[in-house]
Amino acid sequence: MKSILENNPALAKQVAEVAEVAGYLWQKGWAERNGGNITINITDVVTDEIREMKAISDKMQIGTTLPHLKGCYFFCKGTNKRMRDLARWPMENGSVIRICDDCASYEIIADQVVRPTSELPAHLSMHNYLIGSGSNYKAAMHTHPIDLVAMTHNPAFLEKDVLTKLLWSMIPETRAFCPRGLGIIPYKLPSSIELAEATVKELADYDVVMWEKHGVCAVGENVMEAFDMVDTLSKSAQIYLTAKSMGFEPTGMADELMEELKVAFNLPK
Repeated sequence: MKSILENNPALAKQVAEVAEVAGYLWQKGWAERNGGNITINITDVVTDEIREMKAISDKMQIGTTLPHLKGCYFFCKGTNKRMRDLARWPMENGSVIRICDDCASYEIIADQVVRPTSELPAHLSMHNYLIGSGSNYKAAMHTHPIDLVAMTHNPAFLEKDVLTKLLWSMIPETRAFCPRGLGIIPYKLPSSIELAEATVKELADYDVVMWEKHGVCAVGENVMEAFDMVDTLSKSAQIYLTAKSMGFEPTGMADELMEELKVAFNLPK
């Protein structure tokens, strides 16, 4: 069977980036078993040949109506598929889907009938928000960084922007490369519409959102950018936790130093 990637180097490159990031997530221990999900909006590299492809699945309901996604195409990690397998065989552990005209359902068009991630309502809701807000972000990534998830077990870190300011203060790069900080969402049932709606609400102010006791969601222009933001936040968390394990509370960068950094690099917030 001919792969959708044949004769489409732009799409092949994007899928290869997803596979590369999937490998990083597994290597870091952030993707146990089938943990984590990635979706990318590939509409801009879809050809007329792809648009004419017939569905290889029945129509499936998203669970909500997303008007900005009409006619959009996405590459999605499959549900119950492992990141380590997505890294090696992306088209056997992921699928290309097309959003139907009702904006409430989708169908798989390639390469195999691999049902997308169970977090699809949250992922597609994020993409719907991004398109509707005029953003050029095309990627959404969900993963389970050990250090960041551990920090959500402390109620003090669940207060708005407490964790953002702490992680920013650990190393200048975090303030520079994650300038919008880290949003916090109190625990909600995984895969639920409630989680999707809460995530979208936080995207108005943040590019990375923490799901309490669960994991993080990041959005970016591409999947590598989304990964880099989470990787940088995780480095700050490791610095904090390493200092604590050495028996002292890290001082962190003073507010005036972070303000100096903000002005020097013209950062938001």
